Amino acid sequence: MPSFSEIGRLLGLKSKNSVSKLISRLEGMKALRRDSKGRLTALSTALPLKVLGAVEAGFPSPAEEELVDTLSLDDLLIKNREATFLLKVSGDSMIEAGILPGDMVLVERGREARSGDIVIAEVDGKWTMKYLEKRGGSVTLRPANPKYGEIRPKTELKIAGVVTSVIRKYK
Repeated sequence: MPSFSEIGRLLGLKSKNSVSKLISRLEGMKALRRDSKGRLTALSTALPLKVLGAVEAGFPSPAEEELVDTLSLDDLLIKNREATFLLKVSGDSMIEAGILPGDMVLVERGREARSGDIVIAEVDGKWTMKYLEKRGGSVTLRPANPKYGEIRPKTELKIAGVVTSVIRKYK
């Protein structure tokens, strides 16, 4: 989230007191909250959606609409709000994992990256998204597209987070 000064500049507010009042209002509306360190965190502004049952993806079956539950997509997709961020995907190295250019991925910081996880990593100063493979003391980043090769860090590997969800919007 932007700082109070940045919010003021973005909204054309000259006083930090005006920004503070706006933030307080947004906190009261449950659109924002402060984390344990006092930083602002956006909360869901989306309303829960109705879950109306299931749909057969194989052979057609009789359909009955029945309100089964309501569900917030934030609650479904995000476990640790403070540690989760969103990235837009560019490139096609993960297409066989179902991650396409233009998709958005939710990434959780601080989560232990295990072999087989899709991670966001800084490798020798460059950023990428790949499968993580750990074997003994060696680490390999593996693409999900045969036209790309595996990556083995030469000097440095930093895992920024683990991909937890892929979001794709049709039309």
